[in-house]
Amino acid sequence: LMLEANLGIRISDILKLRLSDIIRDGDRYRLSITEQKTGKARVFTVPFALYQFIRCYCLDNGIAATDIIFPITERAVQKQLRIVCDYLGIPGVSTHSFRKYYATEIYKNNNYDIALVQKLLQHGSPAVTQRYIGIEPERVEKAILGHTNLL
Repeated sequence: LMLEANLGIRISDILKLRLSDIIRDGDRYRLSITEQKTGKARVFTVPFALYQFIRCYCLDNGIAATDIIFPITERAVQKQLRIVCDYLGIPGVSTHSFRKYYATEIYKNNNYDIALVQKLLQHGSPAVTQRYIGIEPERVEKAILGHTNLL
């Protein structure tokens, strides 16, 4: 889930991930995948700290570079997440919530650049991305309220 929240890739793609899929490219690390859901190719930078976290996880757990890092099913992840969220009293959380979190944070931290988020998520249109992150109505409401304060 941490990888989903920090990379924006779907849980189905994370569960196929191998350490060897992350390639050193000069002074950065790069991940190249074909998204299981869409069949689209996606290449992006993996922040060094995240790569180090994944690498240490693999070393600590005896996972070889060519082994699948998380040999579990999506259903098993959902089940454990549900147990934790029920315990904490947090309703309505799924694995996909972490991808949406990623999208929303990128949007807010990059001057509300919807085109950037659209590109990162590989959505077909900005309208799809706006509905996906669900933040546009909040901005509209804030703009309206801010305007009425000028009176």
